[in-house]
Amino acid sequence: MRQRRDDITMDEATAARETLSARATSSPDPVAQALELVRSVTGDGSATPEEVLAALTLLRGLREELATWEPRLIGAAREGGASWVRLAPALGVASRQAAERRYLRLRTEGVENLEDTGEARVRAERDRRAGERAVTAWANENAGRLRGLSGRVAGLSGLSEAARASVDDVRDALGSDDSSALLGPLAAASAHLHGAHPGLAGEIDEITERTSELRDAQRAR
Repeated sequence: MRQRRDDITMDEATAARETLSARATSSPDPVAQALELVRSVTGDGSATPEEVLAALTLLRGLREELATWEPRLIGAAREGGASWVRLAPALGVASRQAAERRYLRLRTEGVENLEDTGEARVRAERDRRAGERAVTAWANENAGRLRGLSGRVAGLSGLSEAARASVDDVRDALGSDDSSALLGPLAAASAHLHGAHPGLAGEIDEITERTSELRDAQRAR
């Protein structure tokens, strides 16, 4: 993961703190210390130009730190069961769509290239969801085929331990009302079936290829 061009470096932060070392702070927490130092400069008309520049450097670091807090808090709220509708007022936005959009724009965890814009991440997430909806719709339209194929896989015997574990996952997925739940376990099982059951593995691979085409088609749109 590459560092963004505007990220504050450790050397910059250290130099800024050294410049402001004469200004006492009462908190042991680095973020609170930086906030105290910045506040002391903004309220002090006698600050030197060097101190003002140092305060600006620390302020940039504070912005970067605070920017990581909001998506974490939103994620914690979502994991705790808070809806986007409830989150919207806390985030200062008017709708659930705007709340989710803000989260996607701010989130950096799991993002490989931080130079991608927030809007690019929003579009990528929308594309991913559209692709999954298309795959789910296709799976439910072809439920008979998927469940028949899964039943044949679940009935196999004489398999290795690894293959048996994958087949058990297929059997478990057969209990789901959503036929798209079968796609992942079937694809995983296929890797163990090419040797002893090439025909069955080929049918699974054909389905896996079809679902990949559906996702790619959504991205292309």
